[in-house]
Amino acid sequence: MDDTARIREQLQPYLNDGQFYIVDIQVVGRQGGRIKVTVLLDSDTGITIDECADISRRLGAQMDEADFFGETAFTLEVSSPGVDYPLTFPRQYARNIGRGLVVILNDGSTHRGTLVSVDDTQIVLDIVPEKKSKTKQKKDSEAGIVALSGPTPIPYEQIKKANVEVSFK
Repeated sequence: MDDTARIREQLQPYLNDGQFYIVDIQVVGRQGGRIKVTVLLDSDTGITIDECADISRRLGAQMDEADFFGETAFTLEVSSPGVDYPLTFPRQYARNIGRGLVVILNDGSTHRGTLVSVDDTQIVLDIVPEKKSKTKQKKDSEAGIVALSGPTPIPYEQIKKANVEVSFK
């Protein structure tokens, strides 16, 4: 079992029966020197700094007691993913209904719009059509490229990356 799987296993008692979920676990610096362990957690209502600190203290103590990395020193950081971290789980999308998203699909196309709804298989994004010059519109039309616009269902498996678009309006 690799380090990430072992950490995931040790985290389970601190996730409050599914209230919190693991977004990502990263272990870097394994080849000599200090090891840095980063654990990103979230919940349907968000996670507070105090909750992260509590989990960090308890998990860190458990890892120390178990000599998780042997004699090698490590740093443990437990936090929320932050607004700039890509959305990866349907639970994260659901929390962002009504917000602007930038979605990059597996085919490389990028779409901006407002997240309208979410279910177990897809999101619905109200896509704002990209403004194009008449020349570009004509070239796209000749090439058979159709611009998506309006409420558009996008299956999760077609999404390569999705980020909340931060707006200061």
